[in-house]
Amino acid sequence: MRARLLLTVAAPVLTALACTAVTVLPAEASASSARAAQATVTPGIGHTCSRWVAINGFSDSLDKTTFEGIPVSELSGLARDTNGQFLAVGDDSHLFTLDGRTKKPVAVRPLATPDGTELDSEAIVVDHDGTRLITDEEQPAVHRYSASGRYLGSLPVPDALKVAPAGRATHNLTFEGLALLSDGRTLVASMEGALTGDDAGIRRLQTWQRVGHSGAFRLGAQFAYRSDAGLDISDITATDDGRLLVLERGFTAGVGNSVRLVLADSRRATDVSEVPELTGDLTGVRPMARTLLTDVSACPSLGATTKQPQPNPLLDNIEGVTVTGHTRDGRLRLLMVSDDNQRATQTTRLYELTARLPRT
Repeated sequence: MRARLLLTVAAPVLTALACTAVTVLPAEASASSARAAQATVTPGIGHTCSRWVAINGFSDSLDKTTFEGIPVSELSGLARDTNGQFLAVGDDSHLFTLDGRTKKPVAVRPLATPDGTELDSEAIVVDHDGTRLITDEEQPAVHRYSASGRYLGSLPVPDALKVAPAGRATHNLTFEGLALLSDGRTLVASMEGALTGDDAGIRRLQTWQRVGHSGAFRLGAQFAYRSDAGLDISDITATDDGRLLVLERGFTAGVGNSVRLVLADSRRATDVSEVPELTGDLTGVRPMARTLLTDVSACPSLGATTKQPQPNPLLDNIEGVTVTGHTRDGRLRLLMVSDDNQRATQTTRLYELTARLPRT
């Protein structure tokens, strides 16, 4: 979606986090405000947002910058590459490669299908062989590209998930998140909005199963996910145990963004592929189990500044999240990014967090 939220972590912050402590500074802070914004962070512990989540730092260093003449903007999805670098998709049809340590761009390439159609690219997954799987919210579609950028094809999509009149989806509210589960065989895409006929709070997550040991996928089960009132799914990423981290976000004019990080589990959920409408109390349907890990507005602001009203100046249009590694005590390291939509009132911001997951 071309108007979104993102969470990210600043390049200067990330290097320091790997050592002993870091000083987190807003990118545009003056000398006096920079001193006021300093925050010492113990690696792997960070500042508490909830019993499950801590924030280690943020960075605005990418905000309103360019690389090779391309705005580093509208970033909507993140993934760790096989070589330790990071990939960030912009929904203006660009794929950026970010340095694994500094998070600064080192390469960029356009995203399009063979006929030249540009992608409204919202999410990305890197397969074990380096293949990039990238969603297109316009179609919707999941396209496959080689590591060198060669187009490899696209995955099948159920008719119901296509944009009306071909299906029941709303334009600009389709495949917003993408994750490859820890089994390496199950790909999951999340719909940003509800289908026509489904309750407004229900989102469908579509899965695909790998065909043998190839890079091809066939359609799999579909699950129902009940989001918090007024929030859409902005992105998803896989945990080590077959569950998903779900980034929910919303926006209220004059108030600002709402961003929540949720742990979701489909292992006991009902396959709703053949259920035409998901309404009411979902009689006969077991939705995905859901545990709220944190409301990001509860995180300390760490001296962040905002260009528009926000419940917490740390917040912006956060749209992407990925797992980057683990702490020594087993918590997940997360990187999030916000989408500035190339607007003066929004910020491209990176956030680094750690999450301890509830047991199954």
